[in-house]
Amino acid sequence: MPELPEVEALREFLVERAGGRPVVRVQPVAINVLKTYDPPLTDLEGGVITAVDRHGKFLDLTVGALHLVIHLARAGWLRWQDELPEAPPRPGKGPLALRVHLGERSAGDEADEARRPGFDLTEAGTQKRLAVFCVRHPVEVPGVARLGPDPLAADFTEEAFATLLKGERRRIKGVLRDQNVVAGIGNAYSDEILHAARMSPYKPAANLSAEETAHLYAAVRNTLRDAVERSRGLAAGSLKREKKTGLRVHGRTGEPCPVCGDTILEVSFSDSSLQYCPTCQTGGKPLADRRTSRFLK
Repeated sequence: MPELPEVEALREFLVERAGGRPVVRVQPVAINVLKTYDPPLTDLEGGVITAVDRHGKFLDLTVGALHLVIHLARAGWLRWQDELPEAPPRPGKGPLALRVHLGERSAGDEADEARRPGFDLTEAGTQKRLAVFCVRHPVEVPGVARLGPDPLAADFTEEAFATLLKGERRRIKGVLRDQNVVAGIGNAYSDEILHAARMSPYKPAANLSAEETAHLYAAVRNTLRDAVERSRGLAAGSLKREKKTGLRVHGRTGEPCPVCGDTILEVSFSDSSLQYCPTCQTGGKPLADRRTSRFLK
């Protein structure tokens, strides 16, 4: 799933490639991708992309007076093409969900006019959750309206973070992933953050000491900033590979921990899994796994 660093890199990529271009045509291919109907997608046509913003894991393209808001969900992606096919895409069982044709930045930009660039939104797999919204303001998107603070924002201070955790009885892994608490962190980077903080994903958030909260806050900021820096300047097609190579524990079950050399373990859930290092994070003890009948703490 694209998380804050990848979506931020896509934002920067679109600022460079799409900023200042008019929207020529928007073609929904998957019937379930569009979540709003007023204003219609056709109202975007002719509008110029004047800004590209990010709200947590949401991309927000300002097109004239409207906003094209995109949530890539678990298996969605944005694929840029310098020259899109002129023939309309055919609805079917393929990954293509929506196509956006863009025009030249200026009347004299003949090369761009000939090539007619743009981007496709695609989604792999059978669970179709990619979502596109055409709205007058991004807060009209329910997921955006509910977002917690951005962990890379200047006002996301250690004190603000401690306030968010106060009285929170859930495990810290779940709290970090909750978009209503902190925007943009998902399954992968929550694993990475907790490994950097040397903290068990099962630790109740309300039980964190002031020192542990400070360490976790630093891990949140540093992990996400480092991931954004690694992704900066990469083409959209290279971001998935960069994310995988940069992860230290997530998705690396059975491999040695890069810090201590212990074997990275996994806990499986119905729709996801987490990875952690027992030595670095849980005092050497394995965590409870739904596939076993033991519940260790």
